[in-house]
Amino acid sequence: MQGVFRNIKGDRLIWAIATLLAIFSFLPVYSAASNLAYTGGSGNTFSYLLKHFMHLFLGFTIMYAVHRIPYRYFRGLSMVMIPVVIVLLVVTVLQGTTIDGANASRWIKIPIVNMSFQTSTLASVVLMVYVARYLSKIKDKSVSFKETILPLWAPVFFVLILILPANFSTTAIIFSMVVLLTFLGGYPIRYLLVIIGSGIMALVFFVLVAKSFPDVMPNRVDTWISRIENFANGEDTEEDYQIENAKIAIASGGINGLGPGKSKQKNILPQSSSDFIFAIIIEEYGLFGGLFLLVMYSWLLFRIVIVSQKSDTIFGKLLVLGVGLPIVFQALINMAVAVELFPVTGQTLPLISSGGTSIWMTCMAIGIILSVSAKREEIKAKEGELQEDNPLDILSETI
Repeated sequence: MQGVFRNIKGDRLIWAIATLLAIFSFLPVYSAASNLAYTGGSGNTFSYLLKHFMHLFLGFTIMYAVHRIPYRYFRGLSMVMIPVVIVLLVVTVLQGTTIDGANASRWIKIPIVNMSFQTSTLASVVLMVYVARYLSKIKDKSVSFKETILPLWAPVFFVLILILPANFSTTAIIFSMVVLLTFLGGYPIRYLLVIIGSGIMALVFFVLVAKSFPDVMPNRVDTWISRIENFANGEDTEEDYQIENAKIAIASGGINGLGPGKSKQKNILPQSSSDFIFAIIIEEYGLFGGLFLLVMYSWLLFRIVIVSQKSDTIFGKLLVLGVGLPIVFQALINMAVAVELFPVTGQTLPLISSGGTSIWMTCMAIGIILSVSAKREEIKAKEGELQEDNPLDILSETI
């Protein structure tokens, strides 16, 4: 165990933030799991706590393993993983899983261990690494829009098209993050406007086709449209029911909260341990609990920017932003949904909500960030050794 701690590299504050969030997550997850335990019939809440612990343990194992890999290897790995991700997404789509006639093909079963895996979360991380690789390759080069279509935008749109039928919110987040990364990477704005326009047109075309031929391809278009319309009009729906109970939980918490495990809305609010865990946290820990999470994620964003700025290569800078910004962005969306600033999206709270795939991929992304910061530490250490061994310094000290 001591050997493991000695081999921990990278930004210590990011390690601390991830650890604090993970430790804190046990309290609300255990509390909110009571609803799942009793509605499921077993009544055993400890099994949900143990499951969450195993997810986090595996997640931090992934984080540790990834952060030990020199980040330059991720450049080549992204090229290898893009075809793998596309195959996994195709397999996921071909399952044809539906719930109430809507496409619900988001997970695949992992053989032997019999665990579910959400392929879109892996696709998100791989795609951001791939885009960072390409942008670093063309940095300070004059490229035409036509030259970037196949190597850059074709994989992006192919991945998004495969995710879109079952998960619009994840598709929108990935697309937004890719556009933001390309902007930060210096991609011409006039080309970006073309891509944004093309994305909107592709979405409109998909919606029109899905509405015209609903039996050909099961989809969730009606769900997306109703959520947006109901959010704008304030009509009573199942999603509105969730939001109303989330707001009741937040109002009940007040400043100090009801106390750990004393939430009442966890027994009423659907997805209380995942999508709406932020509302349960405020109900039990009050305004201070909510501010704690805001500070943690803001601190994480600050450290991501610092690590990016200190990286010694363009690829390192873009890589950190590419995999780091979506974590904070997803957290803000989850919180915004709970306080009705955003329509219901189904996005979890990173490192807090229960659920395996989200935790694992978040930890993988953080491991990549730590790998970049570890390289910076290695360079600084070598520079320090060279400075100590510089003969001119020794001679000047002697004179």
